[in-house]
Amino acid sequence: MNGLLLLIISIVVLSLAYLLYGRFLARKWGIDVKRKTPAVEYEDGKDYVPTTPAVVFGHEFASIAGAGPITGPIIAAMFGWLPVLLWLLFGSVFLGAVHDFAALYTSVRNKGKSIGYIIELYVGKTGKRLFLIFVWLFSILIAGAFADIVAGTFDGMSAAGLSGKTHASVAATSSFFILAAIFLGFLIRKRKSSDLASGIIAIDLLIVCIVLGIFFPVFLEKNTWLYLIFLYILIASVVPVWLLSQPRNYLSAFLLIFMVFAAFIGIVFTSPVISLPAFTGFNVNGNFLFPALFITIACGAISGFHSLVATGAAAKQINNEKYMLPISYGAMLLETLVAVLALIAVGSLAVNGKMPQGTPPQIFATAVSGFLNQIGLPLQISYTIVSLAVSSFVLTTLDTVARLGRFAFQELFSIENDDTAKNNLIIRVFKSKIFASVLVLLPAYLLAKMGYQTIWALFGAANQLLAALTLIACTLFFKKTKHFIFMLIIPTIIMLAVTYTSLVISIKNKILLFLNGSFIPRVDGIQLGIAVLLLTLGVIVAVSCGKKLLEKDKPETA
Repeated sequence: MNGLLLLIISIVVLSLAYLLYGRFLARKWGIDVKRKTPAVEYEDGKDYVPTTPAVVFGHEFASIAGAGPITGPIIAAMFGWLPVLLWLLFGSVFLGAVHDFAALYTSVRNKGKSIGYIIELYVGKTGKRLFLIFVWLFSILIAGAFADIVAGTFDGMSAAGLSGKTHASVAATSSFFILAAIFLGFLIRKRKSSDLASGIIAIDLLIVCIVLGIFFPVFLEKNTWLYLIFLYILIASVVPVWLLSQPRNYLSAFLLIFMVFAAFIGIVFTSPVISLPAFTGFNVNGNFLFPALFITIACGAISGFHSLVATGAAAKQINNEKYMLPISYGAMLLETLVAVLALIAVGSLAVNGKMPQGTPPQIFATAVSGFLNQIGLPLQISYTIVSLAVSSFVLTTLDTVARLGRFAFQELFSIENDDTAKNNLIIRVFKSKIFASVLVLLPAYLLAKMGYQTIWALFGAANQLLAALTLIACTLFFKKTKHFIFMLIIPTIIMLAVTYTSLVISIKNKILLFLNGSFIPRVDGIQLGIAVLLLTLGVIVAVSCGKKLLEKDKPETA
């Protein structure tokens, strides 16, 4: 299969999906350009911040396009390129992008509140609290997996003590990014600079950061970077969103778009051949196509994490409802394009049908830099920039998930109209930003020490189950407000079947390890406990929402 042909097919499918199905959903659900959004109505200068659509799109895209759309398709390519491509295109158009659009729409129409709020509104406080516990556990999983990936990318010291200049340059540039983001945040917020001015300044800052990173690399080992990364995301999770997370994501979006454009140009001019077979079988190394394919590709097709970004950040920043379609549906389709590029990358490096060696980010960076090298760009520079882009996506995701996990934990202890409870010291401590953030990041650090490979399948199952629960909650709101719900029901059923099957298999495998005497408590025990909790919480929340969905009641108006 020719990589260029595969890319062209994907672009055509995704473009038609946005123009036809995306706009159909917008008309069907009813976008009101005159209606005040939560960002405008509840502006507080911290979380509710009316923001230009370009910045919100950059924040959304950079947040959702972490390591997932690169890692998942590359791992799943063991089944062959055809199943991966079909799930990416079908899943994103009819499941993932619909999920993202529905989540953002539901949140904007409910004061920018979380999905937990929607569940409380229609199911009750118990359902909401169970859902928030689920989100808290999921945030721990994603923070642990992605922190390990980015620490490995920054590792400037090999096992023999030799320095890795490329990794050290990527680490240094990412560090300079933080300072540049703070400067840009003040510029956008305080000086009210236009989209054009902000964009030009952002590109200039990116160039400066890359140059400084290349000439002043920072050589530190992986464990040290792991400490620093968790310290950074702890700070990022508690400071105002406009100061660090929002401008940093905006900066990262330019780098991400450059990387996508560079990969696109490289593929167009080199027309790489995909050396992987179209299909390798339903069982590959003990992994069955169902549900492994749909769990491994946790991003790029459908991702529950996107709903947390949409309802926890974008819904509180968007300044007009007309921008909801591109910021949600459009950003998801663009993420799918990144996943397709990753599939082409791994296929181009395969030899005689065998997968290339290395981590998914390394495989992706090697392939794309190879494409660019063939059209004249020096290999070292291109590899550094692509590796920087990948690590930047992951850090951006960590920024966001730490804040969203903190929101979920704080919301668990939210009590209204109860002065005695509000003055309770324990509840006040648990609701504090620092304490809530620590209770997300500390267990995430322990998981990160195990390595992302050991928790990726569990993260994937939790991610897809979160998507299913979000779709159920959105369906409840759509039903109550007299909106068409068919396009939400089918994706919900598919994702529930996939995730419940995956979690049951995971639990079964851990029990077999215990019976065989191969059970490692500090690794398998933690994973078994999380899997059981996720499955239990997922079933209870889904059943509770399902019962409400089947009830006949008087519809409300939006």
